Amino acid sequence: MKAKVFTRRQFLKLSVSAAATLGLSRLPMGEKLFAQSTPSKKPAVIWLEGQDCAGCTESVFSCLTPDLRSVLLDVIDIRYHETVMAGTGAPAESALDAAIADGGYVLVVEGSIPIADPRYLMVGGQSVETTFVEAAANAAVILAVGSCAAFGGIPRIGIPQGKPVSYILSSHSISKTYINLPGCPLHPTWFFDTVLDFLAGNSISLDSSKRPLTHYGSKIHTNCPRRTSNSSKKFLSDWNAASQQGFCLYNKGCKGKETYADCPSLKWNDGVNWCIGNNAPCSGCTESKFYDQLSPIYSR
Repeated sequence: MKAKVFTRRQFLKLSVSAAATLGLSRLPMGEKLFAQSTPSKKPAVIWLEGQDCAGCTESVFSCLTPDLRSVLLDVIDIRYHETVMAGTGAPAESALDAAIADGGYVLVVEGSIPIADPRYLMVGGQSVETTFVEAAANAAVILAVGSCAAFGGIPRIGIPQGKPVSYILSSHSISKTYINLPGCPLHPTWFFDTVLDFLAGNSISLDSSKRPLTHYGSKIHTNCPRRTSNSSKKFLSDWNAASQQGFCLYNKGCKGKETYADCPSLKWNDGVNWCIGNNAPCSGCTESKFYDQLSPIYSR
C-alpha cells in the first residue's frame, strides 16, 4: 500500500468532513489482513483522555499504514474524542451523553485518572473519574491504551496521584472486561489488532497484566538483534566508540530483559526503526514498573 502524506490543514479538513467518523483496517505490517464486511451498524467508540500528553492518540492517528483514506472507512464510529473530534463544548458533551445512553461501545481510555482531588482534571464541569465511571457502566469492553492508563505511568508518582483504569474499576466495584495496551506511546498495531479482534469476536489471550499475548508475549531481549553481543559479553560503554557500535546496551540501562513487547519485529514509525535500532536502550515502557521503578533510563 502506498503511503499518503497529508499536511495538518488537509488532515483537519478530512477530519471535519468525516464528522469524526473513523474506520479501521487491519494493518499490513501486522500481517493480519482485515477482510470482514462492514457491519450494518458501526460499533461505537468513546475515547476518553485523562492525565496524558496525547502521545498515544498521535501514535495511532499519525501512522501511514493504513493511510488516512483507508482509515476513514465505515467500520467503527468514534462518537467522542476530545483531541480529534470537530465538535467542542456543549455539542461535544451532548454527543458523549448520547453515546453513553446507547451503550455497547468500545471505551478507550488514554492517560491516568487523578484521585488526589477531582479538580486536577475536569472536562465539561465534572471530573474525568466521574465521566469514566459513567462511561464504563455501559461499555462492552474497556481498552486502557498507553502506560498511563494501563499502569499509572509517569503521572503515578505526581501530586495528583494518577491511577490506572484497573484501580478506578476496582474502587467503584465495576466488573467489566478490560484490556491493557501499555507503551509510551502505544504502538498503532497493538491498538488496531486488538480492536478488530474484539469486533470480529476473536479470542484474545491475555497475560497476568491483562495484555494481549499476541503482542506482549515475548521479551524484547528474546528477539533483540544485539542478543549475541550480550551472550559474548560485549557491552557498550562508550557511545562514541565506533568499535562498540552494535554492542549490547545492558550497561547503558536497557530494560529489554524484563520488558514484554514485539518492538523488534514491528518496529516503529511504520516499520522504519525502534529504540535499540536507534542505539537507545529499551526503557521498559510496556511494564507496570515504568518509569519510576525502572529509572534511571541510561544506567543500571
